[in-house]
Amino acid sequence: MFMTNLPSQNTGVQLFEVPSELAGQRIDNYLRTQLKGAPKTLIYRILRKGEVRVNKGRIKPDYRLQAGDIIRVPPMRLAERDEPVPVSQGWLERMEAAIVYEDKALIVINKPAGIAVHGGSGISQGVIEIFRQLRPEARDIELVHRLDRDTSGLLMIAKKRSMLRHLHEALRGDGVDKRYHALVRGHWPAAKKQIRAPLMKNNLRSGERMVEVNVEGKDALTEFRVLRRYGDFATLVEAKPVTGRTHQIRVHAKHAGHAIAGDPKYGDESFSHEIRELGGRRLFLHSASLRIPLPEGGELQLTAPVDDMWSTTVGRLDG
Repeated sequence: MFMTNLPSQNTGVQLFEVPSELAGQRIDNYLRTQLKGAPKTLIYRILRKGEVRVNKGRIKPDYRLQAGDIIRVPPMRLAERDEPVPVSQGWLERMEAAIVYEDKALIVINKPAGIAVHGGSGISQGVIEIFRQLRPEARDIELVHRLDRDTSGLLMIAKKRSMLRHLHEALRGDGVDKRYHALVRGHWPAAKKQIRAPLMKNNLRSGERMVEVNVEGKDALTEFRVLRRYGDFATLVEAKPVTGRTHQIRVHAKHAGHAIAGDPKYGDESFSHEIRELGGRRLFLHSASLRIPLPEGGELQLTAPVDDMWSTTVGRLDG
C-alpha cells in the first residue's frame, strides 16, 4: 500500500510471545499486524536479513509460528500512522461481485486475471488489501494461499484465525483438492498423466524470479488430464498440483513441451502470438475447482467459470 508522509518514531528492541490461538500463522503476516506503521517492505527486509529472531535463532520469512515462540524484533524507525490508499469504488464492487462463497469464517472468490493477491514490489493494492476495506470488521482476514497475478480462479481468504489454521493443516495434509484448467500448446498425449520434475527458484539480475527444473530442486508432482483438443494446435488440460511449488503447473507444462498460452515467463511466444490474434490476451491458467474439508465436518465443493476473454478465444479455436 502507499504510505502517507507522516512523522516517525524510533522503536527499541521489541519482544513478542506467540499465544496458542495464533499458532500456524506465517511470521510475516503476524509482524504486519503487530508492527503498526511498518511498511511491508521493511518487514520483509528485516526478515530476509535475519534480523528477526525466534527463540534466539534465525528463521525464514515463511516460518509458521508455534505457541510460546519468543520473537525478537530489532529497533526500527516507524511511521506513527499507517493509512492505506482508499480502494476505488470500481474495485470494491468488482471484488464483491467476485465472491462465490462466504460464511462467518471464510470467503472464496473467483479472482480475475491481472490482479495480484497482495500488494508489494510496486503494486499498491491487491486482493487482500481490497478485502480488508470491504470487510473491516474481519480484523484477522488473511489469504489462505496464493495465485499468480495473471492466474484467475478460486482463491480462499480466511476471516478467522481458526479457519486459517484449519485450512493450512488441510493443505499440508493433502486434504484440499485444487484443480486448474490450462490451454497448452500442441497435442498433449492422453497417456501423459503426470509430470514429476524437481523445481528450483532462481533470482535473475533484474530481480525477476524464475523457476526451473533442476535435479537439486524440491520434488514437484503435477497430474494432468486431457479435457479437449483443438486439432494439433492446442489442448485444454486439467492440472492437479499434488505438491505446491511456485509456478509449478506453468513450469511442468513447459518441461513437457506444451507451454501454457499467454505465459510471459515460461511460454512459447509464437503460440501465444497466435492465441492473441484470436483475442486471448491473458495467461490461460484458471483455478477451476476446489474441494475443502470444513471444520465442523463435511466438505465444501466449488467451481468457477472462466472469463469472457477465455470463452471467446476457445470458441474461435472451435471455429
